Amino acid sequence: MFFYADNMMRFAFSQELNEEEEIEPGYAIMGIPFDSTTSYIAGSRNGPKAIREASYDFESYNLRFDTSLTCFNYDIGDVQVNNGNYEKTNDMIKDTVISVLELGLTPIAMGGEHTITNGVLGAIYDYDKDYFNDLTVIHFDAHFDMRNTYLDEKYSHATVLRRIHELGPKKIIQLGIRSAEYEEHEHVKQQENIEYYTSHDIQDNKEAILKELESIKGPIYITVDIDVLDPAYAPSVGTPASCGITPRDLEDMMSILAPKETAGLDVVEVSSNTLGDSTSINAAKVIYDFLCLKDY
Repeated sequence: MFFYADNMMRFAFSQELNEEEEIEPGYAIMGIPFDSTTSYIAGSRNGPKAIREASYDFESYNLRFDTSLTCFNYDIGDVQVNNGNYEKTNDMIKDTVISVLELGLTPIAMGGEHTITNGVLGAIYDYDKDYFNDLTVIHFDAHFDMRNTYLDEKYSHATVLRRIHELGPKKIIQLGIRSAEYEEHEHVKQQENIEYYTSHDIQDNKEAILKELESIKGPIYITVDIDVLDPAYAPSVGTPASCGITPRDLEDMMSILAPKETAGLDVVEVSSNTLGDSTSINAAKVIYDFLCLKDY
């Protein structure tokens, strides 16, 4: 079944998936410890372990949302990766995610660098192209990640959303952007199915943006590069950028998005290597909040 997954310490409140028992509809959590194209601060291969450790800091009852984490979620371990080979790693990610989809589970991926999102969404595309073409991709990030190539590489943490856009989702909404290359920005502005809101937009007009997110129809996929947060809250990332959003901003937006029909979630670019680091705590909270807001 999961040909490329190793058992690791599980995310808090998760169950162990047993092929011989009935699998309830829910979520499959997986780590993807890949960081081959990181261009500034390496270390996001440590992200899944750091996020799992941080998850044990939370209670099963979520005070902000007045709900408890009751949905079924299975931690299937870490996807095996080849940190010197993007193509092989991408194939293993896709094979694992397709196995998850065949079980009727929704993938939740912990990175790892942002290129892992290509594999997760690529698997959804391969599994059901029509469904993928109806997706709105919600992208939290300090950067557009829309370059055509970066350092002569087509597949990079700086090109991941460009590759996803080429697959043809219904729409991409980018949130928290505050750093870009000029040509990349011009490309984004020319696309009819891409919207973006800078971190300043969010802080100046958050209520209007929350209403825009509330109005989204159809299924969504959420990808969270934790560098969307200001480095004061998430310092351990591959490419930090100042003047970011706050954890409260992210929490408010996730409270609108998580209850929607969701094809998947990933949280990426966590480079924490110490227990209790604020980056991993904030990343784990994204997954925790998401699960707490799900009925199944």
